[in-house]
Amino acid sequence: MELFSKPGVAGIIEKTINGIDHILIQDRCKDDAKAEDGLIEIPAGKIREFENIFDCLRREVWEETGLEVTYIEGENEATIFEANGYKVLNYTAFACSQNIQGTYPIMVQAFICKASGELLNKTNETKNIRWISLKELKNLLNKNENSFYPMHVIALKKYLNHKIGAL
Repeated sequence: MELFSKPGVAGIIEKTINGIDHILIQDRCKDDAKAEDGLIEIPAGKIREFENIFDCLRREVWEETGLEVTYIEGENEATIFEANGYKVLNYTAFACSQNIQGTYPIMVQAFICKASGELLNKTNETKNIRWISLKELKNLLNKNENSFYPMHVIALKKYLNHKIGAL
């Protein structure tokens, strides 16, 4: 039987607090991935069949954080092409990662975005949902990148390099 990778999306949610740039992070607590409990991650999830990736990002952020995505970098430049029964969305993600070894075959496309609303305390998939300054994030990644969900590490490093310079 042929098996396939699962497509996923993740959001690097930006917010400025008292003039300091922050992003949202959370701790994983998924019933089907107990070995990853407590790893730091950004909001993310799997794309449903024929679900627009931007709609998926909005849904996943809402489900995991209670926030409403108000802006996704690159969404306005995305195009749709329709022909021969296909409706194809073309877009550019900020970062793309593929798990090529291990137990879970997933590909995650990360987008920079903004959101509004009140954070949930926890959900059935996440806990300790919080804002972290880019400086704190950089220090945390430098000290212990293994405390992060592996699918998000390179995207977060790329984001920090994009925003404040090399790690």
